[in-house]
Amino acid sequence: MTIIEQEWLIQMQDILEMLNEGVGISDDTGRILFVNQCMERLLGAPRSTLIGKTADAFYSGADYEFTLARMAQIKDIGFGRYEFFVRRADGTRVPVIISGRELTGADGSLFLVFTCTDISQQKRAELGLREANVQLGARMEQIDRDLAIASRVQESLAPQPLRWGGVAVETFFRPVHTIGGDFGLVFPFDGKHLDLIVCDISGHGIGSALLANHIYTETISLLRHGMELDEMLRNLNHFVIQYMQISGFIFTMAAARLDLSRRQLIYAAAGHPPALLISSTGSVRRIGPLSTVLGQLVEAVPGKALEEFKFSAGDRLMLYTDGLTEVWNENEEILGVEGLEKIVRKAATASLHDMRAAIIEDVNSYSARPLHDDITLILAEIR
Repeated sequence: MTIIEQEWLIQMQDILEMLNEGVGISDDTGRILFVNQCMERLLGAPRSTLIGKTADAFYSGADYEFTLARMAQIKDIGFGRYEFFVRRADGTRVPVIISGRELTGADGSLFLVFTCTDISQQKRAELGLREANVQLGARMEQIDRDLAIASRVQESLAPQPLRWGGVAVETFFRPVHTIGGDFGLVFPFDGKHLDLIVCDISGHGIGSALLANHIYTETISLLRHGMELDEMLRNLNHFVIQYMQISGFIFTMAAARLDLSRRQLIYAAAGHPPALLISSTGSVRRIGPLSTVLGQLVEAVPGKALEEFKFSAGDRLMLYTDGLTEVWNENEEILGVEGLEKIVRKAATASLHDMRAAIIEDVNSYSARPLHDDITLILAEIR
């Protein structure tokens, strides 16, 4: 190096020492002429042991070949930037971003100024993120497996179509998510009675599905004891209030019992959308609930909360959850019970199977967006 370059380096040294990145200068042969204090700390060695060294003092094998290739690239285009590592005096490797630029001295000689930015912290963060992603992936796989099991359990809560004595039953069940809060029951009892139940649990997802399963099991138990429907509602209400004690949790239910020997329909409901009784001539009659929503008020079900109706051959009964009525069209007009009645009346002359399909199709056609609530539907016909 000439005296001019030495003076130039001396003038720049104070500035280079102030930088918080490792800085080095090498000649056109790759021999190190200068390193700042930050580079000393990065390499864990005093500059006296670094001056005069070339790349082969720090790298070997494929790493050395890679370094030479990068230096040649910088010479070709005048600059370069790449991610690599530097080897400390104790043998550890420090990940860095290396930036290099070729400069020409006053006498025409070439110099390479290179900086090394320690990215250890970023690498640790990246490693932590990768490990967290692996753990998250494993957790998501477990959740998917649990949801698959929950979905199969949910399917067991779906009401099933049935041909029983002089009654035909068609059903439809669709949770808005993988699992939901509705359930339905088609429950023959003692050879003379057929119980039809639909229940709507507040909320969606896993929590609602667990509560639905619990209430479903309790409902089955009460029905097997032949309990009157209004007394069943009262027991379910007390059961939830006493044993679940979940603030804000409510559920609604509609229950019908067909007594074939007496040609009689017994109906009880709590806070639920009105059932629809469709005569053989196609007229539609609403049967409203006599009790309020369940799960919060001890006296939700009054002392006598049953209604009784006579039925004839060809009469039909429709129980459903509000996923069929809380539907909005493109003008933000709700379908409601009145709109659903029109759809039912239009489909009333079709076969029971076709009637069910027409109701679902027309509700879907009315909605301006995908249906957002669980849907349970039970259609029964006296034959």
